[in-house]
Amino acid sequence: MAGQDQIRQMVNFILQEAHEKANEIRVKTEHDFNLEKQTLVHEAKLNIQEDFNKKEKDREIQERIARSTEIGECRVKKMQVRDELLKSLIEEAGQKCAVVARGQNYPHLLQKLIVQGLIKIEEMDVTIYCRKEDLKVAEKVIPDAVNEYVSIMTKASDVVLKPRVILNTDRENDLNDDSYGGVVLTACNGKIVCDNTMQSRLNLVYEEIQPSIRMMIFPEIN
Repeated sequence: MAGQDQIRQMVNFILQEAHEKANEIRVKTEHDFNLEKQTLVHEAKLNIQEDFNKKEKDREIQERIARSTEIGECRVKKMQVRDELLKSLIEEAGQKCAVVARGQNYPHLLQKLIVQGLIKIEEMDVTIYCRKEDLKVAEKVIPDAVNEYVSIMTKASDVVLKPRVILNTDRENDLNDDSYGGVVLTACNGKIVCDNTMQSRLNLVYEEIQPSIRMMIFPEIN
């Protein structure tokens, strides 16, 4: 009887130990599981946050690119509008020059342009080109222009020049109407050229005042 009690006690002890060990393993397993779960959840949160940050950064970059592209396109459009307006201004000025070329004072102006061209070109054998409609006027004022040129140079250097100035006879080489009048002087078989047309004078003035025109018309672009 005493032996059976001892055996029962030993069995109970072993069962108790096994139960306690099993409980200990269960607790440790749950702890490890919870710890692993927390680690996985934390890593998942970090991955999600990292992915979100990357997408947010990509979105911001795309927005900046889109904004920059829009600004660039807007600037291009403004520049196109500005250039078109400036072009229309110079065309309008050209039309006014054409009106001057039809005025009663044009012969005097043409003479002065020839004199100025002779002073610039500084050659003794010069050919003058003009528009077909200006041929008669040019032919009429060339002698007076040459005399005025000789007088100016004589006063300046005490040397009496005898330039040979002729009018172009090849009608194929007459100036186009878009020159708005004036003359082109050439020498040395066309190697030396002085463009003294109304168009060239207008272009010179335009280049000089272009910054001021832009500032007045488009102050926000400057």
